Amino acid sequence: MDAPRPGFGYDSCMKHPLYTIGYEGAAIEPFVLTLKKAGVKTLIDVRDVPISRKKGFSKNTLRMTLADNGIDYVHLKGLGDPKAGRAAARAGRYNRFRTIFAKHMRTNAAQVDLKVLEGLAEKRPVALMCFEHDHCCCHRSIVASALVSLTGQTVHNLIVDKALFDHASFCQRSTAAA
Repeated sequence: MDAPRPGFGYDSCMKHPLYTIGYEGAAIEPFVLTLKKAGVKTLIDVRDVPISRKKGFSKNTLRMTLADNGIDYVHLKGLGDPKAGRAAARAGRYNRFRTIFAKHMRTNAAQVDLKVLEGLAEKRPVALMCFEHDHCCCHRSIVASALVSLTGQTVHNLIVDKALFDHASFCQRSTAAA
C-alpha cells in the first residue's frame, strides 16, 4: 500500500481527519486509489439505497473490492438521503433538498447512525461516500457537518484523481457564486 501523501493522512498527535468522496464519473480503480492515498481505513456508505448502475459501486462488490485493498466498508442507511430529498436535488431544488434532509437528520434512525459514525470516526480515518461528485450538492456534506459538530474533526473532500479540497472554503465559494 502506498504511504499517504503529506497532508492527506492521519497524524497521530491530532484527531483523525474526516473525508468525503463521491463516485460520479469515477471508475472503481482510481476511486480506491484515492482512498488509499488519503489513508482512509473505513468507507462509510451514506446512500439510502446502496446499489449502483456504475460497475463496482454496488454494496457487495464495493465491500469486496475495498476489503482486497485493506479498507473496511460500513453502510449507514440511517444517514441516507430519503427519496424525496434525492428527487429535489435531481430537480435542482437544493433548498427543498436541504429542508428534507435536515428533517430526516432529526429522525431516530439518523441519530442512531450518526452515533455509530461518531464512534467509527474517532477510531480511524473514515470517508463518507455518496454518488455526487460535488459535495456541496450532496447530503454527505450535511452529514459531515453534523459529525464535525460532535467531534471537531476537520473535513477534507476527496475528488477522485484530483486534489484535496477544503470543505468549508469550497462550499462558501460555491454558495457565494450561486
